Amino acid sequence: MARMTEKTTMGRRPLLAAAAAAVGALLVPTPAYAAGKDPVRALEQAAHPLRSTEPGPDPADLRPLGAMIGDAAVVGLGEATHGSHELFTLKERVFRYLVEEKGFTTFALEIGWPSGLLLDEYVQSGRGDARQVVQQALGGSPFGREEFLHLIEWMRDHNRSRPGHRVHFMGDDVGAPRVGDDFFERVTGYVGRLHPQLLARFTELYTGLRPLDDAIAYMGGPLTQRRQLAARAQQALELLESQRGAGGEEFEWTVQHARSIAQTAAFLAFDFGDPRAVTAAELYRDQLMADNITWWQRHTGDRMLLSAHDGHVAYVTAEPEMYPKVQGAFLRETLGKGYLAIGTTFGQGSFLSQDKSLDGPWKKFTVDAPAPGTNEYTLGQLRHPDYVLDTRNAPAAARAWLDTARPTRQIGTEYPCPLDTLAIGRSYDVLIHLHRVREADLLR
Repeated sequence: MARMTEKTTMGRRPLLAAAAAAVGALLVPTPAYAAGKDPVRALEQAAHPLRSTEPGPDPADLRPLGAMIGDAAVVGLGEATHGSHELFTLKERVFRYLVEEKGFTTFALEIGWPSGLLLDEYVQSGRGDARQVVQQALGGSPFGREEFLHLIEWMRDHNRSRPGHRVHFMGDDVGAPRVGDDFFERVTGYVGRLHPQLLARFTELYTGLRPLDDAIAYMGGPLTQRRQLAARAQQALELLESQRGAGGEEFEWTVQHARSIAQTAAFLAFDFGDPRAVTAAELYRDQLMADNITWWQRHTGDRMLLSAHDGHVAYVTAEPEMYPKVQGAFLRETLGKGYLAIGTTFGQGSFLSQDKSLDGPWKKFTVDAPAPGTNEYTLGQLRHPDYVLDTRNAPAAARAWLDTARPTRQIGTEYPCPLDTLAIGRSYDVLIHLHRVREADLLR
């Protein structure tokens, strides 16, 4: 779902105006520079070198990160692009460390709830072909890449070898475009078995919405019709919730499935031709993603790694006109210090994204070394090429620099895009900086 929503937002501003704004931002001195203090030495005091982003057996260099994470129940690990190999493999390496040394058991990704269930069923059972399952669940999204296939295969192998410490895959986003008939059956099948007197009503409420395999075509329908269908999906959820007296584990999961259907229908009922409605849709989406993460964590008790774009795991939005409040801010409100945000930056390299065609193919783009005045420029002056840095416990000069907003790359599903203005220390508890990245590997 990242693809659908972000493509409606990124790049809408004229590139020339955005570039002018970025240049203007470069001319504003930061407090650290204004005071004549070079933050590099202070940043180096807080930085811990990162040996590799590739999954491997030696986790020694990740132990400082483990100490920074502490007892957090949910760790948001961002990505500065949606299409770089090192940022994706980093997710697997960190997750494997957290599973093996910190007791984590769920990997959550900003994909639809139904797609997450499909991947988790493979991770638990091993039935089917991993490549086909990943293609079905992630194909067309930013995450349909060889790197995520490798993660899924590792999770399955882990469950096979350690059945007493099983790991799970979860999707926290709205369900489109894969809310197929089989997903609706998770709700109506349960109702038919345990509340058969309600089945006709559920069938009626879901008529016109079920199945929802092509969200783009669905959004081409009349807005009034989409709003009516969203209201009926919400009625189905409330009707199911009213049967709570029956209780039980299956009931709770079925309610969550019905909630996903209602969330998806509500999201697709926004008028995406109205900029104000797009902003409202993005606010709703970040809220529901946080709600789904919170539901899973509280229901299962799992410690979770949440993988998403930097902009979604942060505490502070870098684009308030488009994202008034982001998932990380909602999670901090709900979980308190049980949520920890990790942002990522990189110096130069390549990534996959889409150009202005929006629905076109994923292409390789390359960026050179960052310009002076950007966050990445100063972060690249440290003696460690790749490192982890705790923004909360850095020396005062480093914190002053980290708490000042300046231009930063946050690249989603559309490129070229303007630089965002971001204060790293206000956005993340921890930062991981990589000196170079390359494009992710397309799923073969």
